Amino acid sequence: MLQLPNFIRCIFICLLFLTNGSKSIVAAPTDSNASFSIGAIVNVGSRIGREQKTAMEIAVQNFNANSRNQNLSIHFRNSSGDPLQAAFAAEELIVKNQVKVVIGMEKWEEAVLVAEAGSKAEVPVLSLSAAAITPPFTPLQWPFLIQMATDGSMQAQCLAQIVHSYQWRRVIIVYEDQLYGGDSGILSLLPEALQMVGSEIEYRLVLPPLASMSNPKEAIRKQLRELINQKYHSRVFIVLDSSLTLAHHLFEEAQKMGLAGRDSVWLITESIADLFSSSNNSNSVIEGALGIKRYYSKSRKSYQDFEAQFWLKFSDEYPEDDNPYPGFHSLLAYDAITATAKAIQRSTSTSGTSKMLLESILSGNFAGLSGQVYFEESKRARQQDYRIVNVVDGELRELDFWIPGIGFSKSMDGQNNGATEDQGLSGEVTWPGKLNGMIPKGWEMPTKENPMRIGVPGRHDFQNFVRVPPGEHPPNDNYTGLCIELFRKVLNVLENDLKYILHYDFIPYNGTYEDLIDHVYNKSLDAIVGDVTILANRTDYIEFTQPFSESGLSLVLPDKSSPSRGWIFVRPFRMDLWLLTFAMLMYTALIVWFLEHKDNPEFRGSWKEQISAALYFIFNSLFFSHRENLGSNLARVVVVVWLFIVLVLTQSYTADLASMLTLDRLNQNATNAETLLIRNAKVGSFNTSFVMGFLEEVLQFKQENLIGIESKFEHLDNAFENGSISAAFLEVPYAKLFHYQRCDRYTIAGPLFRFGGLGFVFQKGSPIAIDVSRAILTLTENGTLKDLEGKLLSANSKCATDDTSDYGEEKGSLNFKSFWGLFLLSFSTSTLCLLVSILIPKLLNYHKDLGKEPQNDINTGNNGNGISSISGYAANGDQGRTPTEDPVIMQRPDVEDWGSSGWVCISLSDTPLDRTDQGIRSE
Repeated sequence: MLQLPNFIRCIFICLLFLTNGSKSIVAAPTDSNASFSIGAIVNVGSRIGREQKTAMEIAVQNFNANSRNQNLSIHFRNSSGDPLQAAFAAEELIVKNQVKVVIGMEKWEEAVLVAEAGSKAEVPVLSLSAAAITPPFTPLQWPFLIQMATDGSMQAQCLAQIVHSYQWRRVIIVYEDQLYGGDSGILSLLPEALQMVGSEIEYRLVLPPLASMSNPKEAIRKQLRELINQKYHSRVFIVLDSSLTLAHHLFEEAQKMGLAGRDSVWLITESIADLFSSSNNSNSVIEGALGIKRYYSKSRKSYQDFEAQFWLKFSDEYPEDDNPYPGFHSLLAYDAITATAKAIQRSTSTSGTSKMLLESILSGNFAGLSGQVYFEESKRARQQDYRIVNVVDGELRELDFWIPGIGFSKSMDGQNNGATEDQGLSGEVTWPGKLNGMIPKGWEMPTKENPMRIGVPGRHDFQNFVRVPPGEHPPNDNYTGLCIELFRKVLNVLENDLKYILHYDFIPYNGTYEDLIDHVYNKSLDAIVGDVTILANRTDYIEFTQPFSESGLSLVLPDKSSPSRGWIFVRPFRMDLWLLTFAMLMYTALIVWFLEHKDNPEFRGSWKEQISAALYFIFNSLFFSHRENLGSNLARVVVVVWLFIVLVLTQSYTADLASMLTLDRLNQNATNAETLLIRNAKVGSFNTSFVMGFLEEVLQFKQENLIGIESKFEHLDNAFENGSISAAFLEVPYAKLFHYQRCDRYTIAGPLFRFGGLGFVFQKGSPIAIDVSRAILTLTENGTLKDLEGKLLSANSKCATDDTSDYGEEKGSLNFKSFWGLFLLSFSTSTLCLLVSILIPKLLNYHKDLGKEPQNDINTGNNGNGISSISGYAANGDQGRTPTEDPVIMQRPDVEDWGSSGWVCISLSDTPLDRTDQGIRSE
């Protein structure tokens, strides 16, 4: 706090008596009753000071008119806004005029110096200003100081709540630099209040004091031009403190330079709003600006009486002021005199001690014009309510209330009635640029003349995400990839739903991702459209959108896919081998049935019984020996070959399944980082990614075990093939894309660790990032994003089935190529036997028809006769012999290679037999 040394104060007092710079204005008592002297220090050169002086004179006049025993006399001194001159005036009032109380001080810098003098002389000082943050030891440092005004904490919270309700993330504060330094007022409170609602100050536009500028307009233009040249994109301006004249110049130049357009927001604090309201010069404020003012009731009779008195007195004394109505500062000055007068009335006499007077003032509690007045710890206790005002057609139109602890409300009873802290004011707000119901972005939006500069990763090795066309300045339409197509869909959503168009230019960048992000941070670029991973440390200085793809760390391993255990029994054979085995089984069953159904009773019956018998016979051969007897040597040849194939297949299936189970057990612990660390294995990752640092710093991999790989899948293949790495850590989107294209050789585990996802990048505080995030959510919910991923990421997949399918196949599975020779042998054998059983009888019958068949003599034992009989029966059944022939006494022909094991069995296949014949044959 400012404190004037004693020797300097003495010098100033001496000089004060030698000069005539200050005038004493005394309101004399109206009668001969006891008089109580009050000192008042105001700046009569300012509107606020003139209001305070008029209000205090009216208060003294009203008290003297109604008091019978006591009268007040008031002595005015002009501080001219100079804290040192205010200190001189206080010394003079205390020493020369013997005042019992000092009231006034428009600025806190003046109040602390006057409080110093009052504390030394033990004279109570009622300050009409307050510190932004009252130090806790103020009552000890200045025990006779009483703060009539409340501090600026509530005003800072009110401003921050307005900013938060419209989701403006960054603001620019404007204020006039003070000649005398001292307390920084609301400037010290606003940053913390904004931070509490997620916003921050992007730039501080400090204007020189008006008295120090020879050409104020040119100085302001220079400051605004510097703001634009430094590429600060926020267009939410909060004017904290300024003189009325300087504020006029500021608003005029801002409008000329296009800083009060459609996307701009101007907020003015209480001091600025009061100045314009009192001066009746609101037409010089930017149209659509929002401001805050202290609330006080104008419907009470006490205020209406005071307003009438003020109007008459102010108009008479200051006819040059065009607005003779009181402001809040005049009400505060009136209540300060009232608090002193009530304290005097409670005292037994005017000769009481200063401490008694101080305690009497602090114990007061009354309804004043500015609100309820009572004190706690030497300062006014109740925080002030605020009224939000809007500049419309040159006038301040009142909107909602803002009540501490409640927030926005349409009435003083605390009922919101549509106004919420998150949705803004309930009343209709007129914004700069006539937005017709739309809310300004508070950000410099891109135009055709000044489009948004969007960086795109130029050296992108995964063109499924971003593909930059060749050329120095390729047109925007030639860029492709998932990120680019998604961004175009986002622009369509913004145009259709939010009704605004983003003008942009793609700028390819060939550096690293970190360098690209730095260009957004230093405002060389406005945004990034690409596959940028959302990380916590990056969010400190850039703004990410909603992630459009999951992100994490996956482990890529060769030949170690692991389908569902529920279908592991199908893994040893690939689908082509399973299908071929089944087809061969059905074909073999058909051949066996054809060869056996005529002569073997076990394959007889209805068609249903014959088919089931053949299928049961063949399926049985897969697992154990069959019970059915085969009568045909041809069928036996077919079955023997088939059983050999079954033997090879079952042994191969068992061996392959056992090896798979063993490898799964051996390798199941190698799919995590801990196992790789224990094994001291070498792992790789793309050297342009942040993953290398993550592996070393977070997962504690040794630097010598980390192999950096150029960002190409071919180089990753080579690293696996030459044994440079045992595993690779890739971000999830790249791991998926790698597996889509090489799922027959690699598998992925994880994600083992998760990150924030992939998102687009914007400058910190950009409202465009919020709109883009909403558009991404819309595209995610309606399935557009999923369709884009399926089209652009998995379109080139070499896998016929999805890598997560329960029927997934791997490199170790057996296929048709492993057994094509066996299947060819079985097919050939079965087909040959079928042809033999059909063609040979036909051939023999053909010779018989030509008359070349030998003489049928059953006694000669001619083999040709036997062959003829057998083949004829095979072809024609019983038509090959006469009814008188007895097949029992026929000699057994030596044709076992072509028919059954005994011609007797074959010749009886379709011939009814009596019991004698059956008995003979059974022998």
